[in-house]
Amino acid sequence: MADTLIKILKTENDYNIALERLNEVFDAPSNTLEGQEAELLVLLISEFEDKHYKIEEPHPIEAIKIRIDDLGLKVKDLVEQGVFTKSGASMILNKKRFLTLAMIRKLSKILSLPIETLAQEYTLADSSDN
Repeated sequence: MADTLIKILKTENDYNIALERLNEVFDAPSNTLEGQEAELLVLLISEFEDKHYKIEEPHPIEAIKIRIDDLGLKVKDLVEQGVFTKSGASMILNKKRFLTLAMIRKLSKILSLPIETLAQEYTLADSSDN
């Protein structure tokens, strides 16, 4: 292994040093000391990133809207596939009504979104906003 000691990453500097070292040993065969060092560095870097750079789940409705757009779909496509009724789609996408379990299951399958994302708790839009 390198002259540097592999250790728990506690600071941003530790993290940056680990990234630099990983860049140096990344392609090493796994049956070598450098390959084993690379595997350890990946674990340490992942742990640091999970702790310090956690990415929050998107809002369920925003995730649906983004995915519909990404896939080039229209809301009517989801109505035609039995996910929503025509009026229900508007209510759901404007956060006036909650997603049902049946909707979550269908949306997860059709839009390839994790059920965990769609099943998050959220608040409805304030009806006084209209």
